[in-house]
Amino acid sequence: MLDLILLVDDDDTTNFLNKRLLEDMGVAKEIVVAQNGKDAINYLEASCRGNEGSVTKCPDLIFLDIKMPVMDGFSFLEEYQRRNLDEQDHVIIMMLTSSASFYDLERLKNYKKVKKHYSKTLTRHDVQEVLDTFFINKKN
Repeated sequence: MLDLILLVDDDDTTNFLNKRLLEDMGVAKEIVVAQNGKDAINYLEASCRGNEGSVTKCPDLIFLDIKMPVMDGFSFLEEYQRRNLDEQDHVIIMMLTSSASFYDLERLKNYKKVKKHYSKTLTRHDVQEVLDTFFINKKN
């Protein structure tokens, strides 16, 4: 079981459905939702820097939407690298999109932390594939 999954998406319905699926599958002890990339960066700054007094945990897995207001997925990835948050080796990022263009998919190849992209909303198969591929040692 994963300790924490971070969902980063501006769509409340998508967040509700993805969170419910992950809870029903029992894949994480905790699921945190951020409405945009900026909120997610702020969360990660507080939780992944090894701050002794931090009450938040660094996620094992991030599902990140590409298209969002305030800070989109690509801007998040740039900021994530710029702040060296990508040094957290155990964090895996999966992109979520409702309409990925060829250009977007090619651009994702520039980010080593991004392992794959999925169409919204997540399915049981998607989640199981992620667990089987990247978290085989964390199975229940």
